[in-house]
Amino acid sequence: MELIFRQARIKDDAPLQDVAVSNGKIEFIGPHFEGQGKREIQAEGRVLIPGLVEGHLHLEKALVSDRKANRSGTLQEAIAVTAALKPTFTREDILERSRKTLRMMVKNGTTCVRAHSEFDPAQGFTGVDAVLTLREEFKDIIDIQVVAFPQEGIIKAPGTEKMMYEAVERGCDVVGGIPYNDPDAHEHIDLVFKIAKHFDKDLDLHQDFADDMDGMSIEYLAQKTIEHGYEGRVCVGHETALGAVPPERLAQLIPLIRDAGITVMCLPNTDLHLGARKDTHNVRRTLTPVRALRDGGVNVCLATNNIRNAFTPFGNGDLFQIALVAIPACHLGGADDQATVLPMITTNPAKALKLKDYGLEQGKKADLVLLDTTSVTNAIIDVPDRMFVVKNGRIVVESHRTINYAF
Repeated sequence: MELIFRQARIKDDAPLQDVAVSNGKIEFIGPHFEGQGKREIQAEGRVLIPGLVEGHLHLEKALVSDRKANRSGTLQEAIAVTAALKPTFTREDILERSRKTLRMMVKNGTTCVRAHSEFDPAQGFTGVDAVLTLREEFKDIIDIQVVAFPQEGIIKAPGTEKMMYEAVERGCDVVGGIPYNDPDAHEHIDLVFKIAKHFDKDLDLHQDFADDMDGMSIEYLAQKTIEHGYEGRVCVGHETALGAVPPERLAQLIPLIRDAGITVMCLPNTDLHLGARKDTHNVRRTLTPVRALRDGGVNVCLATNNIRNAFTPFGNGDLFQIALVAIPACHLGGADDQATVLPMITTNPAKALKLKDYGLEQGKKADLVLLDTTSVTNAIIDVPDRMFVVKNGRIVVESHRTINYAF
């Protein structure tokens, strides 16, 4: 074997396991592997998990918060600030910042990311082309799925519809959308379905990013998803307006979202930062209703969205930190609830992104992370060091920390 983890914890209250890797695959999982490995890591009961999956991120907009600040902290100013900055983003600038961001993510255990890459008639395809370059450059370190994302809208930005087709032809993996940033959300949804079906691509939309339910279009999106036979092929990010829906109405919408197979990506850092800015007291969380969606059978994920820009002026590329924020913000701190959080940054987004051969099972791809904790239950709240990050059976990050107590 090329790599063996000796006596790793995969489940609490279960025997420790040896995990043997060869040719980029997990070849063996069991209490004891009799063979030898070129590299053997003594896990000593530490937790081994599949690689973290970042389901929603903007690479080309990362690490620019020091260039122009969002003083009000509102979504409207974030959009305006970003629109002002985008013409200054050169290819070299985007590549440099994105490489830094990817290294941050990989260091923290992420082995796959879905990147929403913007284009519009004013800036062209600079961002998209840069991210497509990075997809090839980092292919042995982290998988990158590229979403063709029309941030400035389609209808209100003439020429963008044609660019949507060109973006996919250039190599984008997924068709994006942002219905709330166009005059007619339903027309926007119809357009992106037409484009997605033309190329037989999945859809990933920024959806219903608002404090209130007025103008919400998730019901129309779910109906169209079923009508077009796109069940299981649509993701939505934000969906914060759903948090303002009364319980009786929510009880009608969640089964429809579930039946449409729509994945909901909760983006707690961004949504908590930008949401409810007009509330003067009893300030709302302005998050999608994670518990209700989860309990209703919807595939729910946690993702980062932005790192250190006008939309989110903080972040370090660590999905464990995102999950830790979500635990109190989404009321996921109970014992039963905490057990559902780790899947929201591993198996749930892997399902949404349709990752092949993903998981900690024999025969699957060896995308693995060894955590410096001995408890699966406490893996998120411990925020442990990622001691080893393995991509396709190869160690891409190795981290060791020495702590000496003076007492």
